[in-house]
Amino acid sequence: MSTEELQGKIRRLNSKAGQMKMDLHDLAEGLPTDFEKLMDVAAETYAIYRELDELKQQLKKMEKGQ
Repeated sequence: MSTEELQGKIRRLNSKAGQMKMDLHDLAEGLPTDFEKLMDVAAETYAIYRELDELKQQLKKMEKGQ
């Protein structure tokens, strides 16, 4: 994967991560309503941010190698 492709993937994932953060915030604001969804939304949000962090680290390594 090229640095440009990786940057594009990071941008798309960053957008999705921002939306998940807002969804989690909205869910938390409405507690105790829909508390059953809390763990699923939190787990998905965590997974997206973890992947985003990994991709950013990969991009940093690629940019240093150039």
